[in-house]
Amino acid sequence: METSLTIAEVAKRTGLTAFTLRYYERIGLIAAVSRAPGGQRRYASADLDWLAFLLRLRETGMPIQGMQAFAGLRSQGDASVGERREMLEQHLAEVQARVAALQQSMQALSLKIEHYRAIEKKADKTNRRPSLSGIAPQGKTSDDEHEQPKQQQQRQRQPALRARTGQAAGNRR
Repeated sequence: METSLTIAEVAKRTGLTAFTLRYYERIGLIAAVSRAPGGQRRYASADLDWLAFLLRLRETGMPIQGMQAFAGLRSQGDASVGERREMLEQHLAEVQARVAALQQSMQALSLKIEHYRAIEKKADKTNRRPSLSGIAPQGKTSDDEHEQPKQQQQRQRQPALRARTGQAAGNRR
């Protein structure tokens, strides 16, 4: 005879709350769970296997509507195997695309960390700390050497502005 688990035991094993388990059953993600004579839910090992798969789908970002569609196809039996496979192939492709994007972001973060370490190492060699204002010696920022600090840019614009409005030193009345 197969052992059955209470909703509290399943919640503990899966990390889902009892509320979520009831919700999943209400919206059709989980087929109606068998009940004990007192009406309490009793989950079989097949229910746990299905819950584990649903958690994988959720963990990989499948929306609840997608999980519901998959559960609906699953309830049709072998007649829907092809549709379920296609659905999972499409979801896998989406997951792979997100993983690739995350890998690119991780690489960018790693490069920025290396950049900051190099700045710190250079500062340590000269026994100086990196500038807290973000302005490195020679008036360049530590991140982007081609950009000038905001204050310097504003100072450079002011004489040109005065010349255009006739307020330059030589044009005063």
